[in-house]
Amino acid sequence: MSVICALRRDGVWRELVAKKIDLYPVILAGGRGTRFWPLSRKRRAKQLLPLDGKQSMIQQTVKRLLPLAPASQFWIITNEDLRPAIVKQLPKIDKRQVLAEPVGRNTAPAIGLAAFLLLRKNPDSVIGLFPSDHVIGDEDRYRETVRRSVELAAAGRNIVVMGIRPSRPETGYGYVEAGATFDANALRVRRFTEKPDAERAAGFLAAGNYFWNSGMFLWSAATLANALREHLPKTAAILEEIAGAFGTRKFEATFRKLYPKCENISVDYAVLEPRSAKGEERSNLFCLPADFGWNDLGSWTALHEHHSAKRVTEDRNVISSEGSFVLNARGNYIHAPGKFVAAVGVDDVVVVETEDALLITTRGRAQDVGKVVKYLDDKKLAKLT
Repeated sequence: MSVICALRRDGVWRELVAKKIDLYPVILAGGRGTRFWPLSRKRRAKQLLPLDGKQSMIQQTVKRLLPLAPASQFWIITNEDLRPAIVKQLPKIDKRQVLAEPVGRNTAPAIGLAAFLLLRKNPDSVIGLFPSDHVIGDEDRYRETVRRSVELAAAGRNIVVMGIRPSRPETGYGYVEAGATFDANALRVRRFTEKPDAERAAGFLAAGNYFWNSGMFLWSAATLANALREHLPKTAAILEEIAGAFGTRKFEATFRKLYPKCENISVDYAVLEPRSAKGEERSNLFCLPADFGWNDLGSWTALHEHHSAKRVTEDRNVISSEGSFVLNARGNYIHAPGKFVAAVGVDDVVVVETEDALLITTRGRAQDVGKVVKYLDDKKLAKLT
């Protein structure tokens, strides 16, 4: 990006000093979003759905990052089922930079491939790893946090995670334990912790130095490539060979042949945990505490909470329909476009209707919706998945 990038937000022009740092956003957009069945399907996963406005989740993700990097610097990692729809939804992104994994191999090979691709082009460029399906409430504060993270990642062999200040003892997220203060914005990382039980989560909240792991990381291409060479050498060698074929006729065949040989492992396990084991003074791991209205919308329950918080209605019903009647009904999420909905004497239910399926569950059991998709897969009912 240019030294000064003029950007417009809500009719107001501002200048962002970028200190000659190139940010390359890499957006992970694979997966099926099974907990959002029946709306989410193999070829129309959660990130392609307009769950929080008129634009899809991935369109919103790209839009909020465009002020920080031109479209030519975006890379999307997805799968073969979703690539056609993503290319269609994101016409400004070079379709050659929308890569479809031949098989899913988790986040380490996906972001690692981007690192080796960019290493050949600009080893000092900063890669930002961003999920495609999160909600951000305060986009200006979000971009400011990303900008600070980019500067820290570019200042050395640093790995930066954006940590979300916890508002409750959440058991559905991984946590980052912060250590000593590094500067006015960042803390050193002591360790990464997997999803805790309720008791440990309450302890994390009370301690005050634990943050939700947002899944958003920043590092230079060289830093990530070298970390993979150190901690995941076999996969690193494979990815480097694949990257070497990019832009040639051999790329697709090389990608299909070699990528399945990569280890199936997350970047957290592959790089972050072994790096944190070096100790907070030697790991070059940093956490930027963030508070910009983040929500990963992990289930119908989370989507209900997100929308009901914005509407601030007494009955906390969220109903998408042609019209509705509500009597003694509270805390429901009902999606039935084009239908008249009557909710009478029911509380905390989730009802989602599509042309070929109907989901009925409770907000308390919405995390189990993915089991429906497993059943459909087992029964080979592909038209419903």
